[in-house]
Amino acid sequence: MTGQPVLRVVFDTNTVISALVFSASRLAWLRRHWRSGACVPLVCRATVTELIGILEYSKFRLSAERRLELQGDYLPYCESISCVEQCPVSCRDAKDQPFLDLAHCGKADLLVSGDDDLLSLAGQTSFVIESPEFYRRRVAGAGLQL
Repeated sequence: MTGQPVLRVVFDTNTVISALVFSASRLAWLRRHWRSGACVPLVCRATVTELIGILEYSKFRLSAERRLELQGDYLPYCESISCVEQCPVSCRDAKDQPFLDLAHCGKADLLVSGDDDLLSLAGQTSFVIESPEFYRRRVAGAGLQL
């Protein structure tokens, strides 16, 4: 990994859930990506709380032990940021604002999301906002670990 840039990335919760819970999903490669150190996922209290809450949804049928395993496959690779400032750009869906605030406060390079409310703000922030598929192309083009 020496000499390769380490990207500071905010992944929205749906992206993380897809990578963690659905091993056959098109986003499963993200687990290898953040484990390799090619990126530093950024989290804050609000995004971790949301992740833990969603992993508890009954539709996933995850035991408490499995939920802890999944958290352990993500959170140790993350940098925790204390969000003390709101992003100057606001999202129309208040539930998505913590991701913008986190990217802003954490000086993220990118916010990766499949959410149309966030994607519609691309080009309006100091960080790139792009879909997981565009992020994959970016990573592949830079020769970073997929």
